[in-house]
Order: sequence, then C-alpha cells, then structure tokens
Amino acid sequence: MDFQKDVAPILESRCIACHGPDKQRGGLRLDGVEAIRKGGSSGEVIVPTNSAESSLIHHVLGSDETPRMPPKGDPLSAEQIGILRAWIDQQSGNAATSPEASIATSPNPVGWALQPLERPAVPQASNAYKDWARTPIDAFVLEKLLAKGLHPSPEASRPTLIRRLSFDLTGLPPTPEEIDRFVDDASPEAYERLVDRLLNSPRYGERWARHWLDVVHYADSHGQDQDRPRPNAWPYRDYLIRSFNADKLYPRFVREQLAGDVLYPGDADALVATGFLAAGPFDESSLVSIREDSIDRLIGQYLDRDDMVTSTMSTFAGMTVGCARCHDHKFDPITQDDYYALQAVFAGIDKADRAYDSDPAVTKQRADLAAQLTLVKSLAGKADQGAIPPQRRSEARAFVETWRATELRWETPEPIQWSAKQGSILKALLDRSILAVGKRPESDSYTIRLSTERTGLRGLRLDVLTDETLPSQGPGRAENGNLHLSEIRVKAYPKGKAESSTPVKLIAAQADFNQVDWGIERAIDGDPVTAWGIHPAVGRTHRAVFTFANPVGFAEGTVFEVELDQVHGRGHLIGRFRLALTGSSPPLTVEAPLEPALSAILTSRTPQSQESELARLLWERGIERELGSLPPQLKVYCGTNQYQPDGSFRPTAKPRPINVLARGEVSRPLKPASPGAVLALASLPGRFELAEPDQEGSRRASLANWLTSPSNPITWRVIANRVWHYHFGRGIVDTPNDLGKMGGVSSHPELLDWLAAEVRDRGSLKALHHLIVTSRVYRQSSASDPTAALKDADNRLLWRMNRNRLDAESVRDAILLVSGRLDERPFGAPDQHFLVKPGIHVTPEPDYDTFNLDQPDARRRSVYRYIFRTRPDPLLEALDCPDASQSAPARATSMSPLQALSLWNNKFTLRHAEHLAALASSWTPDAETQVVEISKRILGRSPSDVERKAWGEYSRSYGLANLCRVLLNSSEFLFID
Repeated sequence: MDFQKDVAPILESRCIACHGPDKQRGGLRLDGVEAIRKGGSSGEVIVPTNSAESSLIHHVLGSDETPRMPPKGDPLSAEQIGILRAWIDQQSGNAATSPEASIATSPNPVGWALQPLERPAVPQASNAYKDWARTPIDAFVLEKLLAKGLHPSPEASRPTLIRRLSFDLTGLPPTPEEIDRFVDDASPEAYERLVDRLLNSPRYGERWARHWLDVVHYADSHGQDQDRPRPNAWPYRDYLIRSFNADKLYPRFVREQLAGDVLYPGDADALVATGFLAAGPFDESSLVSIREDSIDRLIGQYLDRDDMVTSTMSTFAGMTVGCARCHDHKFDPITQDDYYALQAVFAGIDKADRAYDSDPAVTKQRADLAAQLTLVKSLAGKADQGAIPPQRRSEARAFVETWRATELRWETPEPIQWSAKQGSILKALLDRSILAVGKRPESDSYTIRLSTERTGLRGLRLDVLTDETLPSQGPGRAENGNLHLSEIRVKAYPKGKAESSTPVKLIAAQADFNQVDWGIERAIDGDPVTAWGIHPAVGRTHRAVFTFANPVGFAEGTVFEVELDQVHGRGHLIGRFRLALTGSSPPLTVEAPLEPALSAILTSRTPQSQESELARLLWERGIERELGSLPPQLKVYCGTNQYQPDGSFRPTAKPRPINVLARGEVSRPLKPASPGAVLALASLPGRFELAEPDQEGSRRASLANWLTSPSNPITWRVIANRVWHYHFGRGIVDTPNDLGKMGGVSSHPELLDWLAAEVRDRGSLKALHHLIVTSRVYRQSSASDPTAALKDADNRLLWRMNRNRLDAESVRDAILLVSGRLDERPFGAPDQHFLVKPGIHVTPEPDYDTFNLDQPDARRRSVYRYIFRTRPDPLLEALDCPDASQSAPARATSMSPLQALSLWNNKFTLRHAEHLAALASSWTPDAETQVVEISKRILGRSPSDVERKAWGEYSRSYGLANLCRVLLNSSEFLFID
C-alpha cells in the first residue's frame, strides 16, 4: 500500500477536518506519516505490522468501549478499513527503512506548481557514473538514486528497446525486419537514428493524438441521456494528428485550441482546433429540448460551461478549478470568484457545428462577400441609396421591363369565393393569394372562384407560396413543409349562370419543380392516387402552368371555378397559393416565380422608389449567388457562436451574463463575474482587461495568452509531466490533471522544473520526446532487484524501467498489424465497428456482435474508430479503454478473469488469429518455419528450441490459428518491458 495513493485520500475525506493541520482533536493529526506515528492522547495510533492493536483501526470500527469515527456520516466502508489495515501491517517499526521514507511523504505545499519556474542547475555526476549520465535527465535521476543508496539498472537489450520505443512513439510494434536491422546495426548512432525515424513517422501523430483525446474526453457522440451522434467531431481528431506530426510548437497548440478562430483568422486548422472546447459531453435534453426561459435551461448552460472550464484548466494547467464551483477550493488557492471568472470566459459560445473553408483563399473571398452583403442589407428601406452602383440601377431597369412584358400576359383576378371541404380555414390576402390557417385536416379539397372580363383564355397558373406561418415556411402544411396536389379540376360559366357550368379540359401541365415520381402531370391524370409533390428540401415558392384544350371566355364575363384536391393524407396540404389566367397561345411556358421580396417591390412601390430598392435587392441577390457558387463548406463540431439555430438553441449575440452563485445554485446569484483566470498566480493578472468585453473571442484569446505566457509556470510543468507519464507509465507527479495539494507528490521536482523550462524555452514536444527516450533512464532494463525494491518498491526513483501493459488500442492495432490486416489510411470520418439496430430513440443502438470484421472499415487504426460515450466497444472496454464522458489523464490497468476471457474469446482475436495463420501458411509450407515466423511477428523474437518443439506439437494438434490465439493472449505480447 502506498500512503499518498491509497491511504491519504481516505484520511483527507473522512478525518482531516478534525485531525488535520488546523484542528487536532485529542491531540491527533492524520495528515502525514510522521504525524500519525507521533500519535495523540488515544495511545499508539498505529502499531507497525499489527493493525489489530492499532487504535486507528479500533476507532474506525467502533465498539462499546471505543466510539466509532468519524462520529457523523456513514462509517468507513469495509474496503477502506481493509486498506488502512493493510498499510499498517506493511509498516516496519523503523521509519528510516519504511517505504514512505524513501520519498517525500508530506503533502504538497499549497500552490507549489504556481511558483515561478526557474531552470535548475543540472547535478554533476560522480566519476563512477560520469559516462552513464548522458542527458540532464540522467543526472537528476541519478542524484536521487545515489542519495537513497540505489543505483541504475543496466541497459535493456536491443530487441526490448526497439519494441518499447515503437509502442511509445507510434503505438505499433516493430516488424521482424525492423528488429533485425536495428539489432544488426553496429553504428553508435543506431539508436538515435531509430528515435528520429519513429518521431518522423506519420504513426507518431496517431499515437499521441490518442493520448490527447483521452485527456480532453473526446467522443463522436453527445453522451448524456440523448447520446446523439456527432458527425462533425472528427476534424478535431485529425487536427491533433497533423499538429503532433508537424511538431507544432506547444504555445501555439494551446492557443489554437482555445481561440484559434480569433487569434489566427483565416487559418482553417486553427478554427478546427477549437473542437477542443466541444470535445466533452453535451446535454441535449437541457440545452435544446426544453424551454429557453426555463431554470433547467440556465442550469444546463452553466453545466455545459463547467465542462469547458474544467477541461481547459485540467488539460493545460493541472488545476481542479471545478472544486470551487460551490465554495472556495478547500485545498488549493482557487477562489469561487476565480471559477466564475473562467465561466465568463466561455459565456459567449456553445457546442455546435460551425462551417468553415479549408482553402484560405476561399475563406477570404467568403468573408469579403459576407461584408459586402452586410453593407447592402444595411441600405434596405433607406431613402439615400447613393452607394448603389449605376450598373445595378441599369440591371434593375432591365429587370422591370422584362418582368412587365411577362406579367402583362397574365392576369391575377381577385378571388370572389373560397372554401374547403374538410375544415381548413382559407384566408384571402392583399396580394390576391390565399392562406390556409387554423385546423389542419388529414386531407382536404379547396374550391376557389375567380371572375374575369377577358375572353380567349388559354391557360391557368398556380403559384404555391412560402409563408412564415407555415411549417418550415411551407409552401405546404405538412410538418416538413411538404404538399401533394392529387388533382386539379377547372370549370367555367358566364357570370350569373352557375347552373351552366362546364368542365374545362386540361391538356398539358408544366412546373418549375418536379419531384421524382411526383411530377406535375400526375395532377391532371384523373387518378387521385398520384400527385404533384413539393418536398421540404426546396423550401421556396413554386409554380405550375396548365394549358386549356380550347379557348375559354364569355362576352358577359367569366367565372372560373378551380378545385384543388389534396387527398393523400397526413396533412400534405397546400399552405398558400395564388391563381392567374392567360390568353397567350400555346405552347405555354413556365418560369420560376419571383421571390416574395421582389414581388412586393414590383407590386407595391412607386416607380421612383422601385428602381432604387430593386437595384439594391438585385445587388444583394447577386452577392448571395456568388456566395452560393463557392465550394461547399466543411463543418467541425466546436465551441462557437456561429452556427445554425435549432429551435430555441441558438447563438448569443454577446456573452451571456455570468454571476457568482451561492453554493453553485442558479437561483442564488451573488454578484456579476468578470472574465479572468486564477488570482493566485502572482506573475500574471487574474482578471482580464478587455477593450471590447462584448466580443466573446477576446475573452478566450486572453485566457489562451494567459496560459501560454512564459511567466505562467504551471502550463509548462503540466505538459512536461504529461509527456513523462506516457513514457514511464507514471508521471513525475502521478496525477497529471492535478498538480495541486491533493495531487500526487513530485518524485523529482527539480527534474520536472528543468523539463518544464525546456518546453517553455523551445516549445517542441518532439524535442522533449527525443530527450526522454535517448536518456539512460529510459533505456534501462525493467528487471527487478529485490534489494532496491525494499527501498523503493514502486520504483518512484526509477532505478529500473517500468513494465507496462499495452493499452486497449495498442492491443487492437498490434493484432491488426501482425495479422497483416492493418489499413494505414489516415484521416477522415470515423469507422463504425458496429451495426445500428433499428429504433426510434435518438440514441442509436449499436450491434457489435454481428459486425463484419473483414470489411474495410474494420481494419484502420483504433484512433479512427467511432467512439460512443454510452455504448462502448465491449473488447476495448474490457481492456480498460476509459469512459469518454470523463477526462482520463492516466488509464487504469486491471488484471481480471473477465479481461482475460474477453481477449481469449472475442471474435476479433479469433478472426485475426485465423488471418495470421493463413498468412503464415502463404509464406511457407514448412510447419516449423511457420511457427518461427509467427513468433517473430507476435513476440518480436524467434522461439527457443523448447518453445519451437512445444508450439509445433500444439499447432499440429489444434491448428496454427489456435497457436496464434495463444501467443496473442500471452503476457509477452501484451506487456512492454
């Protein structure tokens, strides 16, 4: 048991309030090993190696003679008491030889990571180890080892080194050929060249992007109760891969993810980087599906920003600022005001899809056109429109002349009667159109009568129009704006002689839009089963023209009776329409109708104002056409205030007001919060002075600059520690997201500061990797030493290399590689390693069991797989792939029967064992050679004579695929020495 890792959290949560540095009831302190050993008035708190006689255990158990502790709240669980017992039983009576004595055991000083960062002097190695310490890392580690009477381990073998290095830098094992080349390379620079080759491999970015995705809790779905897919989250993942491969300097890497769209306008990659802000879960129920003015919506907004705040500060600053949401932080110098200042930084954005252009030239062109469009729209309705160019006025005059020539051929009579058979309410409008309002029946039939004095009429025009009162603005009344016209019938009679009404035969029909299988000819075929349909994707005004078989008209005037049958059901009715007549000779042609804005100008304005406003509108439409001709935009799911509204979920024009909340309750605001960071960092201002506070981007930019300032020490300490963690399986501080008082204790504080200064001064993560992996410390053997283990059982001082198990994705990717099935295609939309079961809930139900593992989508690296928050991949979940709803700075490594059985029986392992066996059979017909080659691919070595014989016998008895299955489940394959 480790005091800091296992025991301290129990004592901190249940005991320190009464037995800590501020208060010591009974004279007892429990905030450190030495304090516990000193005891109090209750006698010996712990009796080393004898928990049964230790008063600490007596008190947490409680009895008739001993009051249970803590006196309030639930008792300690059996598991917690067991941990305390085990730790006491492992203690020796001599503090000098106890495991805790070999490293710092006092709690972290408050705010140590916020102290100024100065590069420490590199220790001088003694003569005995002068040749061993080849890097500053070696010198710092060696100093600690020698001080504790320890010494470093020998260098690992070359096969071990290349396997360790390949997995660390690329997440993939080396091939047998790569191992042989490295082992046979006698050059002193062989290892350096190997490091450089792996750092320059495109696989490096895929490996380290996967680590980063763990930290930022990325997924391809929202999570929460409505785990809806996010089809545009993946560009952020590709951004990470490109950035790591390009060795983007770390300060820019940070700034882009927080405010790339503001700090680097026009740079598509920097905009995509803001996917970081939206990588976490999104509560669709609270933020989209409920009323905008509700308390639950407000709570949802605060919680959504909390995810951005917490993720930002834990990822880049290693600070648990979320603990200050309801009160000042109990352990670290973070106030509640600091927390809400950070909330104010993100008060102007939401998580949503933002459109962007990948080509900077197109980005600029689109921005210029958008600025022009804003200017032109600002001129609408103004008397002084001198800014309109003469060319646009000439275009307007030509347009009016053409329109008048066309419109003169058509007459729009004022309707004299209108009715609906099934209950729709029809309302006549001033522009002589008719709007359906009120109840919407399943089907209906409209009848409209028009009166005209003209004779020799040859056709009828039906305009179906959009309207703001209609679903999706129409032109239909269906929920999606659709309509169906089953049949149109026309009758005519002389005025005042309705009894002599006769049908008008329609011989041809044309429309400006025809949906596939729903063309306009279906409206005059006499079959009510067929129909003319308008689908909602069009969403604009349309028209149809019907030709009469013979001229129609009476000298005393004519009444036309038009019946519009809409009998398809489900409310697919016409929402707004207008009828017109013409005497032009066939063949009649159909032209797209004017949009309502143009029509309003032409029919309601005086000639003097008509030209100016029409010129302005035509100019506006010209710009819109230019915008429409640009290449389609891409989308990224990111933190933004530029997105298409979804009902009441819509962007805010300026940052929302943020208040400091009493106990974190939205109903108890205390005072307004201004944007800022943490006041405890003395080297930088904790609140931001903004020239334009309502420009939300300036807030994020200020935080980005605050974090990446050379004067901000914690940013560099966090990333140096994070990179170290992934190389050694444990950070110099073993809580990478928390460098505060309750985080892990730094095993090598001077080394951490030296590495942090390297990142601050150079900015290159590849340089940091190179420094670490070329050190003697990294190249040590992982073999244990019983004598050293007595002094430093968990290897915090690094007297050997840690032996680590492959993470879940590395297991899967390595199996794909050794079986010859790995597809190295980079980038693009995620691959779904499941089928989607049919269902009506917004959360898809994935079927991992029946998914075909041989299809192309199943062969790419795991970093490109679709990550479901609430529906994880069963095999990867069993192998400790973390829940994407929470940041995972350090992965758990479990050893359980379930895990072993999952890997042994999962169809992925079985199928790829078969593929590897088939591949080996294709190389050679010799069974012994097949066994040797399989061992080289899976284990990176040839089998021993004993293994060759045993494995050969096994494969002859149970098949080559079963041998592959056994080796893929072996510890030698699943662990890195």
